[in-house]
Amino acid sequence: MSHPDGLSTPAHREAEGAQDPPVPIKGLRRLMGWIIPANLGVFLLWGAIPGVLLPQQITVLFGEDDKVGDLALVATIGALAAMIAQPIAGQVSDRTRSRLGRRAPWMVLGALAGGLALVGLAFADSLVGVAIAWMLVQICFNFAQGPLSAVLPDRVPVARRGTFAALTGIGVMFGALGGQILGSLFFDSVTAGYLVFAAVPLIALGLFTLFNPDQPSTEAAPELFRLRDFLAAFWVSPVRHPDFAWAFLGRLLLYTGYFSVTGYQLFLLTDYFDVAEPESRIPMLGAISLAGILIATAISGPLSDRAGRRKPFVFGSAMITGLALLLPWIWPDVTAWTLMTFVCGFGFGMFQAVDTALMSEVLPSAKSFAKDLGVVNIAATLPQTLAPGVAGAIVLSFGYAGLFPVGIALSVLGALAVWPIKAVR
Repeated sequence: MSHPDGLSTPAHREAEGAQDPPVPIKGLRRLMGWIIPANLGVFLLWGAIPGVLLPQQITVLFGEDDKVGDLALVATIGALAAMIAQPIAGQVSDRTRSRLGRRAPWMVLGALAGGLALVGLAFADSLVGVAIAWMLVQICFNFAQGPLSAVLPDRVPVARRGTFAALTGIGVMFGALGGQILGSLFFDSVTAGYLVFAAVPLIALGLFTLFNPDQPSTEAAPELFRLRDFLAAFWVSPVRHPDFAWAFLGRLLLYTGYFSVTGYQLFLLTDYFDVAEPESRIPMLGAISLAGILIATAISGPLSDRAGRRKPFVFGSAMITGLALLLPWIWPDVTAWTLMTFVCGFGFGMFQAVDTALMSEVLPSAKSFAKDLGVVNIAATLPQTLAPGVAGAIVLSFGYAGLFPVGIALSVLGALAVWPIKAVR
């Protein structure tokens, strides 16, 4: 079956996400340019805080002896908040009726509230205070990030989604790795770092909504709120929508495998590789990983558009990531970690460039893109925020070396999970 743009598409489509949306008000090219800084602003936060600033804050406040357990507790609480918040944010934005559209108000309000929560985290001095503040940060910024992720199916034609997803991936990974680099600059002044990262997402999302206005949603028929329907919408039946379920599972497994290892980088450097000053190494490692990601992202997204295929790229990326994690496991040296950082970056960049486009094409309903993407993004945000907790449990049970076989197994399983998807080639 031929798509109007000339790309070959499968005869079977189970999802409305595979249909083209209305043309953006100010043009697709403008939107594609601005999606990079928008995601960059949000993911600088996720790169700097869970992997650098939060572990350092907990170590300084509560000491070396209990840092693994304390970080695991705080990360788990925050992860549970993120898991609940993003689908709720998606549901709320799907139902929003305003002159600014469905998404923009929540992007800005979420970033503003999240910035205030970061100010609270900056001055927290007890474990309870840190846990509550981090939970609020997760909730607020997921209310901003969920609607942002819905921009792709809301406004981007199917034939351009691989390229758009690649640009999104550049912003995401530049942010995540750039956040590590910037976070390391605030290693000895965590409070100042939190205040800086409180402002950046608000500026980035404010400019995005200003220069890329959405279609007003005031004309759309309001949906009656029923609590039962609201709660039921968090469940996407794997029987009725198996492609969606497989895509969700693949993302969940690969992200968990990747971030359970890389998200624990600070403690690995200090306690496993015996690096005396990890803050001096983190910027270099971030740059090396970023190089691999940029190469893979620049190639994979546009190439998947031309080929009309997504699954081979996702499968290949997961296998590369899993193989990269073998290096520091069989060769426990910081040099092996450095090599792994580049190879893993390449594999994860390939995945990030294509997986977002794949996910957009298996969404069940155009009426609930943000809600469905909120459910999908649990598979991305949950591993990133839960990774220190998962890694902490593994380290406490098996030592640091136990992280690597777990990461490898999850990455390989994530690759296998995308193969049964039928609606995407």
